[in-house]
Amino acid sequence: MDVLDRDDPVFSAYALYSVLLAFKMYAVFFLIARLRFKKKVFISPEDTTLKLGSTVRHDDPDIERARRAQLNDLENIPIFWIIGLLYTLTKPEPLIAVNIFRIYFFARAIHTFVYAFVVFPQPARALSFFVGFAVTVYMTVEVFLYFV
Repeated sequence: MDVLDRDDPVFSAYALYSVLLAFKMYAVFFLIARLRFKKKVFISPEDTTLKLGSTVRHDDPDIERARRAQLNDLENIPIFWIIGLLYTLTKPEPLIAVNIFRIYFFARAIHTFVYAFVVFPQPARALSFFVGFAVTVYMTVEVFLYFV
């Protein structure tokens, strides 16, 4: 069985959870768009022509909260994609690898849910962030140790 083959359970899990993370990111994108149209609040003057009565504002709390969740995704998920792919090359134990990919996905999904969709008090967001961060750090160390 080759690494980076769909028959490899580690690579298959990496691919699955990477795609699920992309869909999650699309969901936040559509949330922001929905909020902008619902509230008639856009970021650029030319966008106000999309809906009658729209204004340009950069301070709507709901939109900005969803945007911060999106920015957090953009700061973290691409690192997972890179490190996760490199991690698959280390031939990790499939049970461990599949579960850490799963944990990362659920940590990021929970982070988005409690940040952008239904605001929960801290430490919900911090815990979900640090679980995902810990997974990425673990994989980074494993990749480093394997290739050094």
